Amino acid sequence: MNAGAARPPDHPSATSATSAAPATSAAPAPLLAVLLDLDGTLLDTAPDMTRSLNALRAEHALPPLTVAAVRAHVSHGSNAVVRVGFPDAGAATFEKLRERFLALYRADLVVETRLFAGFDRVLAALDAHRIAWGIVTNKPGWLTEPLLECMGLRSRAGCVISGDSLPVRKPDPLPLLSAARQLHVTPTDCLYLGDALRDAQAARAAGMVALGARYGYVSSHEELDTWPVTAWIDEPLELLAWVGLERER
Repeated sequence: MNAGAARPPDHPSATSATSAAPATSAAPAPLLAVLLDLDGTLLDTAPDMTRSLNALRAEHALPPLTVAAVRAHVSHGSNAVVRVGFPDAGAATFEKLRERFLALYRADLVVETRLFAGFDRVLAALDAHRIAWGIVTNKPGWLTEPLLECMGLRSRAGCVISGDSLPVRKPDPLPLLSAARQLHVTPTDCLYLGDALRDAQAARAAGMVALGARYGYVSSHEELDTWPVTAWIDEPLELLAWVGLERER
């Protein structure tokens, strides 16, 4: 497809943000590549993040927090997670707490972390049909790389762009544009799936289809109708339609 060509009206990229699947009245050209956010989109890392935060709280004689209390903050990084556990910490104390949290988390990256339900089938389908896929995350490489290795995903991903791979991070579009180049596809032939506002902003700025992962770490306080998503999906298997694949029945 011509990189500058507009999608036909019935292509999923032209549908309402409340619609998750392409219309079936015609045969629009499918997208050629899939790019994924990591925490809250591909992997459910909230249980291990919460476990590490609770280990840190225990060191300070504080009671544990529930995963539900921490979950919505995970996509916003270690600063947000540690702030949930230590809301009153001053700047100097907070930085020491954050460093200790990251050390605890790195020591046990994968205890309860799992793919979100259905993503095993999604990745298997993409691999079977030789549809390129990769990961673009703001998580630093020293956490991203060993996490993906532990999950058996590093060698399968066509590209991995971490938060420190480039001088800028999402919502800047450069990480997504760099990932598209590594996958040898034009940005307009890519979709990016994420669960944070900056994900949708980066995808739109890069000229990609922006899918929102409603199943991810989206807070109930978010004004989702203001996000610049092309569409929302409620489970990972719904993205298969966007690359022209049928969902398994």
